[in-house]
Amino acid sequence: MNYKDLIVWQKAMDLATEIYGLTTKLPKEELYGLINQLRRAAVSIPSNIAEGNARASTGDYLRFLSIARGSNA
Repeated sequence: MNYKDLIVWQKAMDLATEIYGLTTKLPKEELYGLINQLRRAAVSIPSNIAEGNARASTGDYLRFLSIARGSNA
């Protein structure tokens, strides 16, 4: 199955898009603090789901899903 077909990946992409939109409303002095951290965490979620999906072993896939879950937290 392609990672783009996964509902969790689709929802993670929606979340990343939402985070980018919301962070434009934060003060500019937060650009290299909170804004950067929120955006990097949001992008990390679908990125790790996609990368894990491309891995050859179930163990690797689960490890990347765990990283995505940590970014979500």
